[in-house]
Parts: sequence; structure tokens; C-alpha cells
Amino acid sequence: MPRLVGVDIPGNKKLAIALTYIYGLGHKRAHQVCERAGMAADKKASELTENDLATLAQAIQEEHIVEGDLRRQNNQDVRRLVSIGSYRGIRHKRGLPVRGQRTKTNARTRKGAKKTVGAIRDRAERRQTRSEESV
Repeated sequence: MPRLVGVDIPGNKKLAIALTYIYGLGHKRAHQVCERAGMAADKKASELTENDLATLAQAIQEEHIVEGDLRRQNNQDVRRLVSIGSYRGIRHKRGLPVRGQRTKTNARTRKGAKKTVGAIRDRAERRQTRSEESV
């Protein structure tokens, strides 16, 4: 497995696809990096030499923010929104959807698993709460 910008990329895949394993590089940018480095996008990643890897790493680092730096920048952006108390920052803080999606239904990814509020479903628990109320 070749290593680029601190990430092991799969050697059995084509270069353009293997580059998408780097955080911050999608299909389009991966093809651009291949073009800028002067390499065929359909070449297998395992066929790359040390010089090829160095050329790719240089092409990536010159033009794009990737991996740890990009993650750090994203986290700082969210922290800034939270600290200034913007609407988006408040939504991030509460774990709710940020971009205007509905929350009456759906939004389970951001809100987490359902928490049932209201009636007690189990009969045994219902009897127990009734007996506590009468005492």
C-alpha cells in the first residue's frame, strides 16, 4: 500500500480512485491532481514509484488543504460559529440539523435514536406507579 500525505492508499485500485481515500480529495480533485502531476488516472496505485509518490504529494500539498489541516480548519469554523452565538452555532451545539431541514419527523442522524416521552408502555411499571401514587 503506497503512502501519500500520511494516508495509506489502496494499491489495487486505479490512481484517481485511490486518491479519494485522502480526506479532502474527491473524484474531480483527484483527477486534477493526476493531471497536474502528469500521471495517468487509470494507472494502478501499486505501480507507482517513489518519484511518482513524491510528485503526487507535492502536487497535492501545493494546491489543496487535506487531511489533518482540513479537519482542524472545519472544527475551528464550527467552534467560531458556536462562540459567536450564531443560529448555525446554536444548532451545532444542540446537535440539531444546521441547514434548515425539518425536525418534526426525520433528522434522526443528528438527533440520535428516538426517546419516547409520555405514556408508560409496560403494564408492570404502570401498576407500580399507580400504587406509589395512592400511598
